[in-house]
Amino acid sequence: MDKSKTKIEKRSRRRLRTRAKISGTADRPRLTVFKSNKYIYAQIIDDEKKQTIASASSIKMGANDLVKKAKLVGSELAEIAKKKKIKEVVFDKGGYLFTGRIKALADGSREAGLKF
Repeated sequence: MDKSKTKIEKRSRRRLRTRAKISGTADRPRLTVFKSNKYIYAQIIDDEKKQTIASASSIKMGANDLVKKAKLVGSELAEIAKKKKIKEVVFDKGGYLFTGRIKALADGSREAGLKF
C-alpha cells in the first residue's frame, strides 16, 4: 500500500473528528491551519455565516526557515484579527500534530494577542 496515501487518509480522519467537535461562532470564530511542503496558510472563519473573516499565508514572507515563516503568519493573522475586533478564537489544527510549524503559528498568534 502507498505510504503517502495512508498518511493523507489518516490526516483526513483526524481532521473530520476534530471538526465534529469544533465550530466557530461570531463571538469565537475558528482559526484553521493548512500546511503544504513550502507554505502555511491560516484563516479565521465564522461557521455560522460560513464566511472567512481574515486570512494570512507565508507565500510572500521573506524568511527562509519554515518555522519562522509560520510564526510570522500567526502574528500577522492576529494583527488582522485585532483590527476586526476579534480577541478569542477556537484553534483548529486541521488534523496535523501540534508540533513544528503548527505550534509556531499558534505561539505567534498568542504572542500577538489572540486567545484560544
